Amino acid sequence: MTPPTPAPRLRAQDLTLRYGDRVVSTRLDLDVPDGAFTAIVGPNACGKSTLLRAFVRLMRPAGGGVRLDDRDLGSYGGKVLARELGFLPQDPAAPEDITVRRLVSRGRYPHQSLLALWSEDDERAVTEAMEVAGVADLGDRNVHELSGGQRQRAWIAMVLAQGTPYLLLDEPTSFLDITHQYRLLALLARLRDQGRTIIAVLHDINQACRFADHLVAMRDGRIVAQGTAADIVDAALLDKVFDLPCVVMPDPVTGTPMVVPTLAPEPADVR
Repeated sequence: MTPPTPAPRLRAQDLTLRYGDRVVSTRLDLDVPDGAFTAIVGPNACGKSTLLRAFVRLMRPAGGGVRLDDRDLGSYGGKVLARELGFLPQDPAAPEDITVRRLVSRGRYPHQSLLALWSEDDERAVTEAMEVAGVADLGDRNVHELSGGQRQRAWIAMVLAQGTPYLLLDEPTSFLDITHQYRLLALLARLRDQGRTIIAVLHDINQACRFADHLVAMRDGRIVAQGTAADIVDAALLDKVFDLPCVVMPDPVTGTPMVVPTLAPEPADVR
């Protein structure tokens, strides 16, 4: 007899989220597959980022909750939770006059204590994270002097240095040119292959289809569909979620679904 599949470690159950009187999501359930790359997609203001913030305890549920290892997130101490969940928000703000290496070193804060300060393991984690994120040559540069793409990679290095089994990223490809977007997503896929669980809010549906194992499509604060790209992505879903007329065909490189919009451009207003 086949043993039952264990429940995922990270789960949202009956989750209701709101800002004041404005309800964002109501009674939402989501199991995050362990060791997989989950991409959350959907139109602007549909609740993607709010859901991600709830998964790292930055958004207090109005109902239901998020559980890690069958414990409510609220029961965890701050440093304990930060050793499990690494989070990169949409627009992080760095302190003035901080170098890249000092910023990345902040990722080791959950591993510090009054009795055990900076260690060789911390130094190694920071160096490796900077190399993986492609900022090893920027260590002495001030973060505020960097280009948008360089700054984003520095923040990613900080999250990597945190050394958590979960990485949650809100629009991590923002400010990156197309080459660095694909390099970052390939990096996240490699981290997935090494056993980490990745959850990312992505705007590019084709990138989500190519790199993610599990897609969660949202609209108006609810999950419209979830599953593998091959199972759920079709023209009907894109119309339902994005109001986007399109055709879906196999990506010529990966064979994953590729979305080609058929929306005609508005005629030029020539006067």
